[in-house]
Amino acid sequence: MDGTGLPLVTLVTAGQASDSRQMLPLLAERKVGRPVGRPRARPDAVRADKAYSSRAIRGHLRERGITAVIPEPDDQIGHRERRGSRGGRPVSFDETDYKGRNVVERHFAHLKEWRGLATGCDKHAIVYRAAVVLHAVSAWAQRLSGMT
Repeated sequence: MDGTGLPLVTLVTAGQASDSRQMLPLLAERKVGRPVGRPRARPDAVRADKAYSSRAIRGHLRERGITAVIPEPDDQIGHRERRGSRGGRPVSFDETDYKGRNVVERHFAHLKEWRGLATGCDKHAIVYRAAVVLHAVSAWAQRLSGMT
């Protein structure tokens, strides 16, 4: 999602699939068009909750020059501190920037107002994905028409 809560890319997976494992494929698909030039594929920062705090995700973001605004879970802090100097440095975390994550949470709450999406009762993934895409188009249309 962009900074205003509008979806930029969607992905539908099985219900038991881990969200954090889907972050890197979603980042690979994310492209934002510009008036001139190639679409922008690299965000300035990624805001995510503690579930996305892993070495793989942080390393990937660091390699691409993307700021990770992801808090470190208490168990990871404990493991790092227990290892002493071999545990590495604490991750940098901007608490002020992290407060902007509520935009994403509010959009998910709005998404769950659609009964079919909230219950996930569709038998086929293609029907569920169609509803997700329709909701995204609706959100963009409302924003462009100035309704929100």
